[in-house]
Amino acid sequence: MNNQTVMTGLFGNPVSQSMSPDMHNAAFKYLELNYAYAAFAISKENLPEAVRGIRALGFRGINVTIPHKVEVMKYLDEIDDEAREIGAVNTIVNQDGRLIGYNTDGQGFVLSLLEETGVQLKGKRVLMIGAGGAARAVAVSLARHGVQQIVVANRSQEKAEELAAHLKKHTDASAIQLNDLNAQQFAETDLLINTTSIGMYPEVDVLPIPGEYLHKGLLVSDLIYNPLETKLLKEAKMIGAKTHNGMGMFIQQGALAFALWTQCDAPIDVMKETVLKKLKSK
Repeated sequence: MNNQTVMTGLFGNPVSQSMSPDMHNAAFKYLELNYAYAAFAISKENLPEAVRGIRALGFRGINVTIPHKVEVMKYLDEIDDEAREIGAVNTIVNQDGRLIGYNTDGQGFVLSLLEETGVQLKGKRVLMIGAGGAARAVAVSLARHGVQQIVVANRSQEKAEELAAHLKKHTDASAIQLNDLNAQQFAETDLLINTTSIGMYPEVDVLPIPGEYLHKGLLVSDLIYNPLETKLLKEAKMIGAKTHNGMGMFIQQGALAFALWTQCDAPIDVMKETVLKKLKSK
């Protein structure tokens, strides 16, 4: 780093577990860009001052993670259409002092899913487990890509219904309480997506849904990438279903942010190798 280094970073709380600094700094180094990326633990009370600091310190951009993706929107100058529809921002670009909010999560998921599985999304019936911020981003992007139907299953029926109502402008959407899922629901599903943290390290021996409902006609996607193969994906693979883990989404959403900041195509292979190495070291 020197007095010409362009700063980027991550706002969240906590951030100590994040692999984004390793991934982005490896990409900057590979492309010989004089950029640097750091993680900042920002409390809710300090978020307004932290956002003002982006301008004051001349940061080029910031990623935003839990718990600030929604709250940060009120402090920005402009919100991209997709981010506004999702209702959350995960990437900020400082454009000559004007702070613009984007959401690359949903696009990152779809890019990863298409690249790794070759699935044709148009007309597909989707069952989504969870109704949080990640679910909202993924569901909006899937709806924009022409899926036929999205069923949102969540422990809180009210939260599932809220997301389903939001999606109805794009596609056929409905809500169901997680405990009310049954075999028929799965038989009528093409793409199953777990957007919850159930199965994430260290609680790796749990399933977000009853395993007996899985069938070989499913494409099963899990947004978790630690471990790379969750119990859900292992059981799906055992019965012959196609599977897709969450690492590709993490890489692709980061690559989209990288491009917004640098106007360069991200070196995705370098980013992926860096994340894999970090996961193995843990």
